[in-house]
Amino acid sequence: MDQSKPRQQAEGDATRVLWLSTVAFTLCFAVWTIFSIIGIQIKQELGLSETEFGLLVGTPILTGSLVRIVLGVWTDRYGGRLVYTATMLAASVATFLLAYAKTYPEVLIAALGVGVAGGSFAVGITYVSRFYPQAKQGTALGIFGAGNVGAAVTKFVAPFVLLAWGWPAVAQIWALALAVMAIAFWFSVPDDPADIRPKAQKSFFAEFTALKHIQVWRFSLYYFFAFGAFVALALWLPRYVIGVYGLDIATAGIIAGAFSVPASIFRAYGGILSDRVGARSVMYWTLGVSAAACLILSLPPTNLLVTGMSGRMAAHVEIGPITFVVVVFILGFFMSLGKAAVYKHIPTYYPNDVGAVGGLVGMIGGLGGFILPIAFGVLNDLTGIWQSCFMLLFLLVMACLGWMHVAIRRMERGPAEVPAETFATQ
Repeated sequence: MDQSKPRQQAEGDATRVLWLSTVAFTLCFAVWTIFSIIGIQIKQELGLSETEFGLLVGTPILTGSLVRIVLGVWTDRYGGRLVYTATMLAASVATFLLAYAKTYPEVLIAALGVGVAGGSFAVGITYVSRFYPQAKQGTALGIFGAGNVGAAVTKFVAPFVLLAWGWPAVAQIWALALAVMAIAFWFSVPDDPADIRPKAQKSFFAEFTALKHIQVWRFSLYYFFAFGAFVALALWLPRYVIGVYGLDIATAGIIAGAFSVPASIFRAYGGILSDRVGARSVMYWTLGVSAAACLILSLPPTNLLVTGMSGRMAAHVEIGPITFVVVVFILGFFMSLGKAAVYKHIPTYYPNDVGAVGGLVGMIGGLGGFILPIAFGVLNDLTGIWQSCFMLLFLLVMACLGWMHVAIRRMERGPAEVPAETFATQ
């Protein structure tokens, strides 16, 4: 019997699952971050404060974060094909209904439904990981995670749709695209491999036993920055560059895309690096460079008066738009590497709890995308300094770097029986 055919079929299924899941996640992410563009016009129409705007753009992120852990468990129990399709259809309906919201409370309620699209990540990583051996999971999940580029799709395309037909048309078109993708996905991908899906069902609460490990929560904090801050900035930057540099919405979307694109597509490269050199090294680079970038972007326009040998000299220091684009591109690039590195840990350390652990890490990371935009708005209202958002991110990334370094040093001083591979992937 020719055994090459089953092997070729399995490889073909894995490839099809990976690429269709990635395309689906791209569309889900485009829907999830839709308020980064239409929220600007809604803010103007409804006369919202900076804090109210932060709550608006963050509300879908809240739903998408909270449902991730449940959707991850459901994917373990019922399979990725079914749960992924149902998630896309539910988000499509909510996004279509958003077009008919007229008041701030109505928009917030609709935004909660739109946020279901963000839960697709927990479904996708669980579904995709089942088709790949451990040695290739970092690369596969990195490619899948590049679907974050959906944020850039919204920034590049939505402004022109909004200017042509208004923000309700953006919601309707995005909803239609997601519904079509859901149908195509259902008829194009296989069910989860029969030999991988659990033979016996655990109780719902037993699915979460791995969450008692402090290590899981440390991974979650890393992801709170690498992913949560990415989502927050993806939502906030169009408004930021309009406020700081006085640009129109189309140009603001393009500049914000300079952050979203590298913060998304290089995630696949982050997966490859995590497979080759270990996730720990990737995380050190991610957090270190991100701290430097956030520190630079934290500098507000400053007038200096220096007393020199020839008397007083005035100087003005400010981050111009070109410098801003370069630094934010670098920040996005290293965030993308970090996102992949975090998720390299999960199937390695918790192969039987990928759904629950991946769902929790994704939920905490997503909550960063909800909490941080609100914090950005509050800081703007309280301080009147646009750069205060990057000041907050600098403190966050330093906390992540400090905890990671202390934890690794403790492991290195730990018992000799700790597996060597622990230090390669931590």
